Amino acid sequence: MNLKALSRWTEKELKYLLLVPTILLLLILTVYPLIFAIIASLHTINIRTGERSFVGLKNFIQIISDNLFWNALKNTAIYSGVGVTVEFAFGLGLALLLNTRLAGRNIFRALLLTPMMLPPIVVAVIFKIMYIPDFGVLNYLLGLIGIKGMIWEASVKTALFSLIILDIWEWTPFMFLILLAGLQAIPTDPYEAAIVDGANKFQIFKFITWPLLIPAVLIALLLRLMDTLRIFDQVFIMTGGGPANATETISLYIYRHAFRFSNIGYATAMSFIMLIITVIISNVFINRLKAEEVFTL
Repeated sequence: MNLKALSRWTEKELKYLLLVPTILLLLILTVYPLIFAIIASLHTINIRTGERSFVGLKNFIQIISDNLFWNALKNTAIYSGVGVTVEFAFGLGLALLLNTRLAGRNIFRALLLTPMMLPPIVVAVIFKIMYIPDFGVLNYLLGLIGIKGMIWEASVKTALFSLIILDIWEWTPFMFLILLAGLQAIPTDPYEAAIVDGANKFQIFKFITWPLLIPAVLIALLLRLMDTLRIFDQVFIMTGGGPANATETISLYIYRHAFRFSNIGYATAMSFIMLIITVIISNVFINRLKAEEVFTL
């Protein structure tokens, strides 16, 4: 009887025992870093000397009067807003075009995905070479049509714009891929009924394609916005945040304070601000997705 009871107890508790490694891993990778970040945001911590002192909410209050932080936030907002908007417009146009019976469309689809498959670091280096004022290919092409070449990365007026061009080239295929999947998921019955009723192409797009495509649109915009809000690697390689902080993004600014100025506390406080902004934006899109009945309520 004792052996049978022990066997039943082991079988009952085994499912909980198997969860222990996963729970420990989550505690180590998520809970502990979160607690450490909360504590760090309330201190000034010098990673070089190891010195720390409790300052309470001083780091968060300092952000309010930090003009460089707000400049970085503005640059990030412009980068995200302009880049994602243009990517969406191009991606939607390409998805609509290549969703038709176009000859060789599969080849075009494969070619369009090539920029997205390249490592961001490689793309940044390629564009940095292309932007060289003296012998870069972009200024050469502009010269062929009689336009004077620009100082792409070294000018305050064009530096951020040059980064946005890079982002559009690399990530428009991502928008295209999601929107094309959304278009192909739309059933054909509504289109057949609309054609029978005599609807033209614009009416079909307005009243059938667009409403049914909204979930895919929201997902594509959400994923790209979250990605652009944390942009770092390409900015770091191409401009380093210059000239005159014209391309300084939030991620790069946080990096400077954490690893160059050795102020982990202030960097962590700024990270929490960006986390709050990201959560707010995400909730707006997720609530809209729920309204579209993408998720089960």
